[in-house]
Amino acid sequence: MRILVTGAAGFIGSNLVKSIFKRMDDAQVIGIDNLSNYYDLRLKHDRLTELDEFSDFTFIRGSIADKPLVDRVFDEFKPQIVVNLAAQASARCSLTNPDAYIESNIIGFYNILEACRHSYEQYDGGVRHLVYASSSSVYGSNKKVPYSTDDKVDNPVSLYAATKKSNELMAHAYSKLYDIPSTGLRFFTVYGPAGRPDMAYFGFTDKLVRGEKIQIFNYGNCKRDFTYVDDIVEGVLRVMQKAPERSIGDDGLPVPPYAVYNIGNSNPENLLEFVDILQQELVRAGVLPADYDFEAHKELVPMQPGDVPVTYADTSALERDFGFKPSTSLRDGLRAFAEWYAGYYGNE
Repeated sequence: MRILVTGAAGFIGSNLVKSIFKRMDDAQVIGIDNLSNYYDLRLKHDRLTELDEFSDFTFIRGSIADKPLVDRVFDEFKPQIVVNLAAQASARCSLTNPDAYIESNIIGFYNILEACRHSYEQYDGGVRHLVYASSSSVYGSNKKVPYSTDDKVDNPVSLYAATKKSNELMAHAYSKLYDIPSTGLRFFTVYGPAGRPDMAYFGFTDKLVRGEKIQIFNYGNCKRDFTYVDDIVEGVLRVMQKAPERSIGDDGLPVPPYAVYNIGNSNPENLLEFVDILQQELVRAGVLPADYDFEAHKELVPMQPGDVPVTYADTSALERDFGFKPSTSLRDGLRAFAEWYAGYYGNE
């Protein structure tokens, strides 16, 4: 099976590639990543180094916003499954650098869709399944929780959220017009070892180690559905191997082979409780001393633009169709992160 993973040097992408090789005997994986300097490039290079052990992994440095590159990859490697994880992440940063979000999340995704469309003319069978990362941010300021994929998602509160909703709309149109089986996955607050330094658990740790204050938004009255990276990867693995079925409607035209699922822990955690567990695990792992004055390093601040008070995933559709529900507890996940952090940065 020939599988294209975009964003392969990223947090989720690199973990997915490793899991594909561990779980699928016949896999050939092509990874694309532009290795942007959005955060510490050492992490991305180290993730790629871990993938060197897999002889059937081919890495291509480049951007999915580069249409000739995307077309060349499809022409040369003829992927049967495409998992699009390349994106400019973070709702907050979309306020200050909107161009990057349009380039990667809109133009880049369009290039992937076009390449999938033309794959049916170019090689036998073409793309059998396009899986792409959406986000819990599409739910915007919805009041109803838990968030269901049946809910309306017409009120994004950031450009990032708007680009992810746009991806879902674009994928639906291409599924309808060109019969491309596609599945969008709305990820909820992904965390874990070797993750993104801009995420709260990682950024808080960096600041506490440096003796700086951490800012806790909405005075701590936020809840997040923290989802461990292994659970996210397990969900992607199951979904990518089972595409929505193609069918013809009463009008004689294709019924879009299209689906969207939430992947979240279905257990929103209060930010103050999250910080408390994080600091306990950082002490346990030896990242911080037992007598660290945490209270002196906390600052409660108002809600920030582009933020929402709660995220909470209804995963009933995922459970029904794939028999899977994320289940890693926040303590177990933060313990794994703290132990990784101690090992990775321990000698600095």
